[in-house]
Amino acid sequence: MQDLVKDAFIDKMRMAVLEGEEDEAVTMAKKAIDEGMDLVTVMNEGFLAGIREAGELYAAGDYYLPELVCSADAMKAALAVLDPEMRKLPGGVKSSGKIILATVKGDIHDIGKTIVGAMMTASGYEVIDLGADVDNSVVIQSVIAQEPLILGLSALLTTTMNEQKHIIDSLIENGFRSKVKVIVGGAPASHEWARKIGADGYSDNAMDAVRLVNGLLGRTD
Repeated sequence: MQDLVKDAFIDKMRMAVLEGEEDEAVTMAKKAIDEGMDLVTVMNEGFLAGIREAGELYAAGDYYLPELVCSADAMKAALAVLDPEMRKLPGGVKSSGKIILATVKGDIHDIGKTIVGAMMTASGYEVIDLGADVDNSVVIQSVIAQEPLILGLSALLTTTMNEQKHIIDSLIENGFRSKVKVIVGGAPASHEWARKIGADGYSDNAMDAVRLVNGLLGRTD
């Protein structure tokens, strides 16, 4: 594929995510595979560049939450197509570390966590999203099995935020608390709440969550 054509194609990927065009993002991802393109370049300069730009626009007040959600969904759709192929590459997919995300038991809210996951992926982390309304035992077993650097727990309800504390308590009981950094988020959470329950940090938005994780892991980029 000639350079100008390739650059234009990658820019279409970026715009598909930026504009929240999920079907277009999937089409572009499949075409990239069919064309034999460098999938690492496709991800970094195309789809991930789009979600990073969407996050920056949201932080600047130029994008609203619905637009950011659509961008995150488009990026996730493209990633679902590309990830199996990228894992076949020699050496697999290099990442800055593994992160597990979950919305706690009894809470079905998923939007904020989904956006955080998209921004973490865009920043080079391998994200394992357990979904919403995740039982505490599932979270603990996932931490034990996957050995992530970071565990992110979301709670959007005052009635479910105590599950964040219960999970931290369970990590202590299972001897795994020292092996993973725990961050919390969600409307009722706060820096004070994070300190109270023994979490390593709190963030109220996806961009700050990335900065928080980078800081906890000693990354300066």
